[in-house]
Amino acid sequence: MNDIDTLTARIDTLETRLAFQDEIIEDLNQAIVAQWKQIEALTRRLARLDDRMQATELRADLAGLPEPPPPHY
Repeated sequence: MNDIDTLTARIDTLETRLAFQDEIIEDLNQAIVAQWKQIEALTRRLARLDDRMQATELRADLAGLPEPPPPHY
């Protein structure tokens, strides 16, 4: 092989690696976007549950009724 063939082969190898790396980067980006959407959904759900818990505690405090004993009594 002469120098031109060697350089051409090296360039082809680099272009192939670059194409695979671009594909992997895009796959990773899609995974991160999906995870971020899931984190946002879970954060909203946790906030709603926290609001419900606070409202329940407030109603229990306002009712003035003593808390019933645990089931093991």
